[in-house]
Amino acid sequence: MLSVLLADDHAVVRDGLRALLEAQPGIEVVGDVANGREAVREAQRLQPDIVIMDIAMPDMNGIEATLQMQDACPSTQILILSMHSTTEHIFRALRAGARGYLLKDSAGAEVVEAVRVVHTGRRYLSQKIAATVIDDYIAERHRTSPLDSLSRRERQILQLIAEGKTSAEVGTMLFLSPKTIDTYRSRMMHKLGIGDLPNLVKFAIQHGITQLD
Repeated sequence: MLSVLLADDHAVVRDGLRALLEAQPGIEVVGDVANGREAVREAQRLQPDIVIMDIAMPDMNGIEATLQMQDACPSTQILILSMHSTTEHIFRALRAGARGYLLKDSAGAEVVEAVRVVHTGRRYLSQKIAATVIDDYIAERHRTSPLDSLSRRERQILQLIAEGKTSAEVGTMLFLSPKTIDTYRSRMMHKLGIGDLPNLVKFAIQHGITQLD
């Protein structure tokens, strides 16, 4: 039995995916979660064959969660299911270790096919992703993003700040002092050449770290 964990912050998406997948022979949905932090925790606990993961989720986005899962449960394959079709989102997901990338408007049959293909260890890219995007990935896979200058901890703090959490709230979540969080924020702004908090939040949204509700 092929086991699947669902990670999406919209319950209707999770419910739809569960109904679709559990109607297929040999596929079992073993759990569903609403953010990246829960996805990492449940993937460690359940050790599913596949995680179907959104990118834009609160607390920890799907790309950061994918990175953590590479260490926590290396036998689990990650399939990104996102509304984002930009080259940068696709590149970042694949670099993080995702084995597949689907767009949310993909047909149900393609989702099932992608799950089965990724389970065999092969890659799967949505049929709706333009061939030029794939060509770009092959030709420019070593091109860096501004996010590459940030450490994993810095990206984690950036998402929480962009979601409107205070330094004290972020510190409580990550077991760090507010002063340490402020130091991380200043370091990030210096690395990125960003002079104020509104533009830091704008950067996080533009690069898929978080999203506007």
